[in-house]
Amino acid sequence: MSASSVRKKMGSSKSDDNIKSKEIPEISISYNTNGKVHPGALTSSRSTYDFLKTVYPSGGIELQERFIVLYLNRANKILGYYNHAIGGITGVTTDVRLIYATALASASSGIIISHNHPSGNLQPSQADIDLTRKVKEAGRLLDITLLDHLILTINGYYSFADEGRI
Repeated sequence: MSASSVRKKMGSSKSDDNIKSKEIPEISISYNTNGKVHPGALTSSRSTYDFLKTVYPSGGIELQERFIVLYLNRANKILGYYNHAIGGITGVTTDVRLIYATALASASSGIIISHNHPSGNLQPSQADIDLTRKVKEAGRLLDITLLDHLILTINGYYSFADEGRI
């Protein structure tokens, strides 16, 4: 089959052959630890909660919902974290594709997702449960383990892993 017959079957024209790489932007992926990796491994939901509390701005846990993801290496040391979304008083939305785009760019082996409930209610909503399932399924395909999903309040936390829901 000739190149012109392939183009006709694919619906392209000869002009497609004239696209030059300089006309298409190169995608660049960057990750720089600056030599910094959290010195200790996260060993429990409590140590994760304690670390996450330091990430929120003062008074932020009680003000508005945030969705923060921790990116970890194989030894569960924190490579970095990313504040994926800032919501309102009663909710926050996030995109699973962006969670895993960041995980892939940082060569993470595992992730811990988290968000806060300004209301102080530690019980997960159905939306929280559905998101956890969706993130876990996507990670399975990419061989990136969802280790936990924490819901934070100023007075405590709920761990999906501790409750056997991961």
